[in-house]
Amino acid sequence: MSGTVSPLRRAVVTGGAGFVGSHLCDRLRDGGAAVVCVDNFLTGSPENVAHLAGDPGFELVVADVNEPFDVEGPVDAVFHLASPASPHDYARHPLATLKAGAHGTLHALELAGRKDARFLLTSTSEVYGDPKVHPQVESYWGNVNPIGPRSQYDEAKRFAEALTATHREHLGFDTVIVRLFNTYGPRMRPLDGRAVPTFITQALAGRPITVAGDGSQTRSLCYVDDTVAGILAAARSGHPGPINIGNPAEMTILELAERVRDLCRSTAPTRFVPRPGDDPDLRRPDIGRAAEVLGWAPVVDLDKGLAATIDWFAAQVAAPHTPSAQVMAEPR
Repeated sequence: MSGTVSPLRRAVVTGGAGFVGSHLCDRLRDGGAAVVCVDNFLTGSPENVAHLAGDPGFELVVADVNEPFDVEGPVDAVFHLASPASPHDYARHPLATLKAGAHGTLHALELAGRKDARFLLTSTSEVYGDPKVHPQVESYWGNVNPIGPRSQYDEAKRFAEALTATHREHLGFDTVIVRLFNTYGPRMRPLDGRAVPTFITQALAGRPITVAGDGSQTRSLCYVDDTVAGILAAARSGHPGPINIGNPAEMTILELAERVRDLCRSTAPTRFVPRPGDDPDLRRPDIGRAAEVLGWAPVVDLDKGLAATIDWFAAQVAAPHTPSAQVMAEPR
């Protein structure tokens, strides 16, 4: 390990009402750190942090990080997660996605600078694009189409990494970059376009499970608890990154669809649909650096994680008065 930073007493989480962000807020509070959650609810939801509303150690600030923002009081760490993160979301909000990587990252860095706080950027495996190196190691520069249908997300994160590294190298900021691979778990939005929530909602409703292309493209799925543990381990280390955070267990999309169908005890058929542009063929992280410098590796078995995620989605369906359940109940 490259050294450690002081214990986290108070942290800012941008995008803290999102899927991963809300779990990070929970884990920080469980560890005794006060949390300031900053979100504009573009893709996050106040429901994700509603259980923290009465907690005196939790503060929700409704703000767009693409505009300058500030937080009162001392801060030990700034976790920058704010960005649309699913293909459907960044296709609907391309400029907001680009701005989150540029303006949002700059404003979050400036906050960290004012507070003399450690800054953690959650980047993504999408910086590797459609990789020609497999598994993906942090030294690989990637194969990204800069003007393609996914470029607003891929290039926003690549720029955010450059911005973060430049602040560290030239301004002496204390920063770390983590590259998150596919993460799944409770609080994913059912219609965000990612494979796990799509397959689960379709299987639970008995609708055809839509597999893009022939389903031979691979993904490596990391349960959200493991992802958050990796983020926190990186924040508490002195390492600058980038560090891959993901599960190296690789499977095809068709295998994932079949696994979800079995766990849902569903008889829904498979329907093959056209594959979206620039959809990567391969995804598997090399996590050697995370193991060496953080002592981190995922521990949640895929079936166990999928079962917990399915149970959460089923509970939303069983609560028809919640907005998410109403969305899930709509026929497609």
